[in-house]
Amino acid sequence: MHISTGGNEHVTRQPTRRASRVMAGPAVLAALAVLALGGCDDSDAKSPGRSGPSVIVPGKPGESNRMLSAEEAERQRAEDDSPNSADVSYARMMIAHHTQALEMTELAPDRAESTKVKKLAERIAAAQKPEIAAMQGWLKTQGKAGHGDGHDHGSMPGMATEAQLEKLRAARGKAFDQLFLTLMITHHEGAITMATDVKGQGNNIRVEEMADEVIAQQTSEITRMRDMF
Repeated sequence: MHISTGGNEHVTRQPTRRASRVMAGPAVLAALAVLALGGCDDSDAKSPGRSGPSVIVPGKPGESNRMLSAEEAERQRAEDDSPNSADVSYARMMIAHHTQALEMTELAPDRAESTKVKKLAERIAAAQKPEIAAMQGWLKTQGKAGHGDGHDHGSMPGMATEAQLEKLRAARGKAFDQLFLTLMITHHEGAITMATDVKGQGNNIRVEEMADEVIAQQTSEITRMRDMF
């Protein structure tokens, strides 16, 4: 999939985790462990209407175990994209991360000298405001909105310190342009790190898609910003 980032530049979306491997839920992982360790003998391995070995899937509390064919177990794993703690944490932290980026872009119209820097700030704001709304909507859908939104900014990669923000607020002209680009490149690199991490640790396909968008958009913007020095 190609994602347009403006002009003639396109960024190829990395193959999703689900195209190469599927994150399994605890029940399915336990089932595969049973199959790998002991397997099933011929009398239990096959059931009428099924081909190949069967997999024992532990039932939920109060429910009995189930026997699934290997194909059915794989299909169940593929359909399980229940959000995990990494997905929820990513959405909450990225909202805070994007919010700081918007605070920085709001300074550009009155302080930047370069027209390119001003337009870049506009593009960043135009991209990240909808992303914040999308992540807030996802959290609300998952029943996680408004809970645990406070995060230590220092724990998030790429975040500017308060001292750095004060220096940016005080800067004007070329000095602002240079500091803005320096801080925003670092900020974008941090967002890419967070998005890459959740692609490996999360389980929800919607969060993975949002992470892919962040990686594509901000990688392209980093290239533009480096060209402005």
